[in-house]
Amino acid sequence: MSDTARQLRILFAGTPDFAASSLQALLDAGHNVIGVYTQPDRPAGRGRKLTPSPVKKVALEHDLPVYQPLNFKLAEDRQQLAALDADLMVVVAYGLLLPQAVLDTPRLGCINVHASLLPRWRGAAPIHRALLAGDSETGVTIMQMDAGLDTGAMLLKKHCPITPTDTSGELHDRLAVIGAAALLESLPAIAGQTIRPEIQDDSLACYAHKLEKAEGEIDWHKPATEIARQIRGLAPWPVAFTTLNGETLRIWYAEASDEQSNAKPGTVIGTDKQAITVASGDGAVRLLKIQLPGSKAMDSSAVLNSKRELFSDGTELGHC
Repeated sequence: MSDTARQLRILFAGTPDFAASSLQALLDAGHNVIGVYTQPDRPAGRGRKLTPSPVKKVALEHDLPVYQPLNFKLAEDRQQLAALDADLMVVVAYGLLLPQAVLDTPRLGCINVHASLLPRWRGAAPIHRALLAGDSETGVTIMQMDAGLDTGAMLLKKHCPITPTDTSGELHDRLAVIGAAALLESLPAIAGQTIRPEIQDDSLACYAHKLEKAEGEIDWHKPATEIARQIRGLAPWPVAFTTLNGETLRIWYAEASDEQSNAKPGTVIGTDKQAITVASGDGAVRLLKIQLPGSKAMDSSAVLNSKRELFSDGTELGHC
């Protein structure tokens, strides 16, 4: 790494685990992080206790100043940012749309680590949307931020294949590592102002809408491949679900099968040592990890060992 990059006065803005990976990478590489912005502490857990974000936890472990404004509408928050005299702000899943006044404050502006191959999947849930759409690859884009939503010029791209067995959680973890490495790779050229920005082609853009819990409900009339993608794409949150005897059955992992049946979609058509096979609109879905009401998520094999009677042939799931 160049001395110029190491000397940059960097502010970091981020909130979840994905962002914490990039902050940790900056610190491990010896970059001069002068302060950290993150979302205000939120209630979490059964006790609804105020809990710091993963980024805040990393910052506190390294004795970094932490700033948690609700937004940057107050003049005092913008003044505080300006007083830090940063060369660059690195933004990773911060959760706020930064106004132009903030973007213009650091000497070199603000860059973003975004978990997609822009301009595809701008927005809040790019990892999940790529998997749900059946994309064969995704990646990370380092972007010079502007006032739009993930519309800024692209500085660096790194590709990542999506495998047929990936869950969103697994893809998230790989992209967090790739994003941190891409960030470190981009900094010397940003510091030396030798990087060549590439303007996004807006005609290729699509929007990664925020996930809603209702998207987890399975329509068994859909093709098996689409249902299996839905289940993998919504794990570990919000988790796909159906109903069993009028109660919610959460499904954490599944695979598509080309097995055909005349049974109504949503009907259990067989079980084996590993899976519960359910008819769908085209093919069948093998449920490999499920969560019964009031229980924890378990491999289907463990559930079948003790409660196979719940999934006898002909049992109907969902609104058959």
